[in-house]
Amino acid sequence: MNNKKKFFGVNEANWGHKWGFKDSGFIINKDKSVTFTGNRYPICGKKLPNFIPFIEEILGIQFTVEPKIEELKEKHIKPNNLNMGFMVEMESVFDKDRFTQEDNERLLHSHGQHSTDEVYKVLYNNLEKFVDLVFYIENESETLELIKLAKKHNVCLIPYGGGTNVTNALRPPHNEKRMVVSVDTRRMNNVCEIDKENLMVTVEAGITGKSLEEALNKEGYTVGHEPDSYEFSTVGGWISTNAAGMKKHRYGNIEDIVQNITMITPTGTISQKQPLTRSSIGIKTQNVLFGSEGNIGIITKATLKIHELPEKSTYESILFKDWKTGVSFMQDLFYSNMVPASARLMDNLQIRLGNALKEEKDGFDGFMEKLKKHLVFKVKGLDPNEFSAAVFKIEGSSSELENQRKNLMALAKKHRGILAGGSTGESGYNVTMVIAYIRELVVTQNCLGETMETAVPWSKINQVKEEASKLLEKLHKDYDLPGKPFFCSRISKIYHTGVCMYNTIGMSFEGVKNPEDIFTEIEHKMRKSFIENGGSISHHHGVGKLRKDFMEDTLSEGSIDLIKGIKKSQDPGNVFGVGNSIVLD
Repeated sequence: MNNKKKFFGVNEANWGHKWGFKDSGFIINKDKSVTFTGNRYPICGKKLPNFIPFIEEILGIQFTVEPKIEELKEKHIKPNNLNMGFMVEMESVFDKDRFTQEDNERLLHSHGQHSTDEVYKVLYNNLEKFVDLVFYIENESETLELIKLAKKHNVCLIPYGGGTNVTNALRPPHNEKRMVVSVDTRRMNNVCEIDKENLMVTVEAGITGKSLEEALNKEGYTVGHEPDSYEFSTVGGWISTNAAGMKKHRYGNIEDIVQNITMITPTGTISQKQPLTRSSIGIKTQNVLFGSEGNIGIITKATLKIHELPEKSTYESILFKDWKTGVSFMQDLFYSNMVPASARLMDNLQIRLGNALKEEKDGFDGFMEKLKKHLVFKVKGLDPNEFSAAVFKIEGSSSELENQRKNLMALAKKHRGILAGGSTGESGYNVTMVIAYIRELVVTQNCLGETMETAVPWSKINQVKEEASKLLEKLHKDYDLPGKPFFCSRISKIYHTGVCMYNTIGMSFEGVKNPEDIFTEIEHKMRKSFIENGGSISHHHGVGKLRKDFMEDTLSEGSIDLIKGIKKSQDPGNVFGVGNSIVLD
């Protein structure tokens, strides 16, 4: 069996149940410094002496070299519930390498890799519900046949892409009595056509962002959609969650990139007969598929815009006296119509977290680092506990880079910002790819954390941040948790009317029973605070099951009826019974 035919559970590169690659991650050394293993990221192999002291200070706890809690050696996998009529007919139609009942596969496909409560239950406390079988589809005709059989035998299907979901969207509904089949799309990973004349690419939906970019880069092109998860997440997953990427300001969010989608449902195929540059054809059915979250069918194919690889790319960074000054700068930057490919603003605690992930330099490099700090904090007068920083990735032609940098310098001067250079900008950009691995380290020390994104109008940014921070302090006391809570914010994308803001929370749960359940309660109350103060349920991570309680705070009754009507028209038998968002009563 070649690598393409392997089941994911026997993939030697990825953890599966944890985040990321097996050769990558933070380890605690005997002197309580930290090292990031592997060779995939710039941070790899570097000794980081300041990370644990920073976390201990912020959370008010003590780390140990050895894990405080041990992963379950044997995961309790409940027996599967098989529909024998479906099994007999499926086995007569499909080759045996398409499906498996193997326990590790069932466990892997019963959760997302990035939902804090799910991952905790997998590693330390067991999940309650599992899929019964995993099926690897390889083409559209197989997809049609599988859906036909599921419909005939009343079997529930749950589409599965890269598994990077953060909203419990992949978890089988607890009240589902039917046989549940996880439909893994990652063998549908071909680039079907690169249309260089019209700058489009057509791909199968199971291709990962990394594989797509590698194929396009060889031909001199890029899609430019670069979410933090692009190494693992798939095109189909991007569409089904309405995703956004780090370089949105140059290339757009997924709804700006995609020109056509093919989805197969129990009643037929949803697609345009050809990609349309723009159209006025009544209700555009393609738009229904963005954010569909596996509720109505399986995405099999998509056509996306492509761009020639940029001539040049560089980084820049600017320091501001405080968060509010940085926010004002970011608003002016958007209205200047010269926003770099990536533009992000970090608050003071987010900066300090990033700095804690830097190696300590010796000799001349160390001297220069101390000199820079002296100039910033003593000469320029920035408060080390108040300043904020904006980091940028700039892509394009030489003239574009020059003009954008001049614009950044002019706006920095207006807001009394201090240019901090390309190396700071580059490290701020690259650290994003390893942030997710921090959770896998701190959870071994009885600490849980999560990033929660929300879309916020310009006028509500500070209110959302301040009220959420105060609420977390209160909840930490109410639940009588040890140590201190962690809360920091960053703006990752800017728009005409507002921003995408990430808020990261973290706290110790040492000595607390069922910490994942309490953490979920806290997260739920934090998200309610976002909404009450002007934010949204989500900016790009979707709704899933974790956030569906807030849909009625977001949509009118008529809008909800419309969504349910689409579900009933395309999947009247609820074959796709994943139960995400608000598709069912």
